[in-house]
Amino acid sequence: MAEETKAPAAATSETRPAERSERPERSDRGPRGPRPGGGPGGPREGGRKYFRRKKVCKFCVEKIEAINYKDVRLLAGFVAESGKIVPRRLTGVCTPHQRRLSTAIKQARNIALLPFAGRAQ
Repeated sequence: MAEETKAPAAATSETRPAERSERPERSDRGPRGPRPGGGPGGPREGGRKYFRRKKVCKFCVEKIEAINYKDVRLLAGFVAESGKIVPRRLTGVCTPHQRRLSTAIKQARNIALLPFAGRAQ
């Protein structure tokens, strides 16, 4: 009785290696080499490593207390060509200044100092 239960198990184990023989095991393929591009932030041409400078808040550095909605030249630098407000992670502006900046941009849009949308294409 015990031999009968082992026979089907042996039959299934014989069929599985045949299925796996199509695809080699990880160790058969060899060790992975370095990525061709060096990976994220890795070495580039010339052997230089990419160095990302830490972004600092423009308003904190220049000690600008209030962000005025009438200062269109300043606000336009934080609005993309499409008309969207550029996010913090791209500009480096700190959270409290980003909030004031977005309200100032919205006020400037409402009185037509800044466009709501970019150019029509």
